[in-house]
Amino acid sequence: MASEGDVRARLQRAGQEHLLRFWDELAPESRAALLAELAPLEPDALREHCQRAATACARPLGPLPDLAARLRPLPPERLGSASRSDPETRRRWEEEGFRQIALNKVAVLLLAGGQGTRLGVTYPKGMYQVGLPSQKTLYQLQAERIRRVEQLAGERLGTHCTVPWYIMTSEFTLGPTAKFFKEHDFFHLDPANVVLFEQRLLPAVTFEGRAILERKDKVAMAPDGNGGLYCALADHQILEDMERRGVEFVHVYCVDNILVRLADPVFIGFCVLRGADCGAKVVEKAYPEEPVGVVCQVDGVPQVVEYSEISPETARLRGPDGGLLNNAGNICNHFFTRGFLQTITREFEPLLKPHVAVKKVPYVDEEGNLVKPLKPNGIKMEKFVFDVFQFAKNFVAFEVPREEEFSPLKNAQTAARDNPSTARRALLAQHYRWALQAGARFLDAHGAQLPDLPSLPPDEDPPAICEISPLVSCSGEGLEVYLQGRELQSPFILDENQAKVLRLQDA
Repeated sequence: MASEGDVRARLQRAGQEHLLRFWDELAPESRAALLAELAPLEPDALREHCQRAATACARPLGPLPDLAARLRPLPPERLGSASRSDPETRRRWEEEGFRQIALNKVAVLLLAGGQGTRLGVTYPKGMYQVGLPSQKTLYQLQAERIRRVEQLAGERLGTHCTVPWYIMTSEFTLGPTAKFFKEHDFFHLDPANVVLFEQRLLPAVTFEGRAILERKDKVAMAPDGNGGLYCALADHQILEDMERRGVEFVHVYCVDNILVRLADPVFIGFCVLRGADCGAKVVEKAYPEEPVGVVCQVDGVPQVVEYSEISPETARLRGPDGGLLNNAGNICNHFFTRGFLQTITREFEPLLKPHVAVKKVPYVDEEGNLVKPLKPNGIKMEKFVFDVFQFAKNFVAFEVPREEEFSPLKNAQTAARDNPSTARRALLAQHYRWALQAGARFLDAHGAQLPDLPSLPPDEDPPAICEISPLVSCSGEGLEVYLQGRELQSPFILDENQAKVLRLQDA
């Protein structure tokens, strides 16, 4: 291990020697822990990281002045739509997607390194329960969707297939996630096909460019953003693992979307048949100021422009059909070929520019007292997973209905949107719709029929509670056999056991 003298000399080179200012007060084990944390930090890289954070933070925020003239919606030939395509085209996409899954060529990759600060929990977000009748966590819902899509693909092509699940964690989420999966027997997935790996951490920095001490013996570190994926793939030889398994196509998604469709055959098939090396699912923006990035072209190059960078005037522009001109909302749901990811890790990753996130970072003051700041005091530098779109040779976007595929869990219950209640409501409303579409009717306590659900406001619960296990149906498929012509009462849970009961009743 590096000595105190070595580390001190390297910190001086980086202009960060203050990180050892409490050295004399530390016990031997605390000294060892601090040296272990500081030793991997290269002096030049650390100095550049701190300077870049301070410089970036000093730049004025807000809309980019010359963006409006350079920004254009994606051209129609780069766009597909789940809802606006004809049934035959959609069937072809789905068939191709299932074929690739059955050939073991598709993997899913979960971005799960975030700390869940806004949600207000001390454990990984994937372990969160939003209050479903089944009490399932986000991790369990996702595991069961993988099992279902493997089953559907296998049945279609008469084969046994596997969709490997790669999970990018961070120092904060790796241990608890690994323990959680072991405790739950990997939700009946083969542990050999669930691959956890860690993204890098970067020091949080003050506005003056000084790395922050979180405790006397610990630097304040933060995951390097979901764009840290590309370094992590290289660090842990994940692409080599994919190659050994024969994986050619990777579906990358974010942990917090309760409606996410894993290895979605329609999306996979669309991207494969278009010959895309990179793709993104999008939803139509709900309103001009909605705080989501826009998938578009800038100077003819595909990218995501953050909502804060677009002026209100540009955000409000309308097309000939009266809809928002720049309406393709990014939902962190992407398709990559393994070849494209290899090119990124080998050639382009160093060109990705970190983004500034201004945060409240706990720290120790000059006297060694722990301070929990009431307002933002530090900078975390993050890379974004979508910053690689610009390097794609054939980029496509695929529009999906928000009510079917996007309800993120970002905030604590006290927030107005994207909270546990809105996530739970979105899933239960979806399942209520699926049951009605399959021919079921819901009755109230007096036997009167409850209404259909043509379009429910996002802040209203569905008329009845209906939860459908992903092991029975992960996108509304195959429910007629259980529900056609049935009268159901709330709450109704259709899990594997209930499905067997209903089949026996019909036998």
